[in-house]
Amino acid sequence: MRPRTLVAACLAAVLLTGCAQSVDPIERLGKKAVQRVSPYGPARADGRPYRHWGLPAPLPAPPRMPARTTARRGGLPPVVRRVETSDKVVFLTYDDGAEKDPRFVELVRELRLPVSMFLTDSVVGPGYGHFARLRSVGASIQNHTLDHPALRGLPYPGQRAEICGQQEKVRSRFGIRPRLFRPPYGTYDRTTLRAAADCGLSAVVLWSVSLRGGTPERPLRAGDIVSVASGEATGPTLTERTTRVLREIQRGGLTVARLEDYL
Repeated sequence: MRPRTLVAACLAAVLLTGCAQSVDPIERLGKKAVQRVSPYGPARADGRPYRHWGLPAPLPAPPRMPARTTARRGGLPPVVRRVETSDKVVFLTYDDGAEKDPRFVELVRELRLPVSMFLTDSVVGPGYGHFARLRSVGASIQNHTLDHPALRGLPYPGQRAEICGQQEKVRSRFGIRPRLFRPPYGTYDRTTLRAAADCGLSAVVLWSVSLRGGTPERPLRAGDIVSVASGEATGPTLTERTTRVLREIQRGGLTVARLEDYL
């Protein structure tokens, strides 16, 4: 290459590099912030992935740093049926771990859904790998006992074994200890609360709304904890039930938030 040609090429490279560096750094940070805030991922010009899942548009992002609203009384964890909040948010929860729908993993990943999975060891069986994949895309893993018994009325040693046993199972599988506990069938007594506290759990979570074939039993309100049943033998899949409730959430002007951020 001739000297003049080499100089010209070097000068062009410097100018191009300068142009690339002249992009407003605040603009670059702003683009990253938008992607980080939204639980549904960065918006796309063609509307994907929202239209792909039958949603007309992305849901709004929830508040970034909500205040936790629960507190222990007398050393026992609170029992929460719905979250008292003025934020326009609801919470999606799933029990047992019977239904291992691979499309549900795709849904949570593409929409970045902050869902909470309350797992029972005897129901999950050999399927912990499925829930490891869910956790890797943003789902949280919580406690729903080892064997799914109705706890109310059982003696303390039995309740503690069920609750603490699942804490240890989750720790051995995922390296974490759940903070939230859902008693099977929603039944509990003071012994349940004492055992949950002794097992290191910070809240006992029930629900305010359940689904009928993917449709909430009543219109959703801010703070609702929605129980999405899993393991149904007939009817819509877990993915279909979830997309149906997401459309109801959109119609109500609400969005999905992470339950653990509020409890």
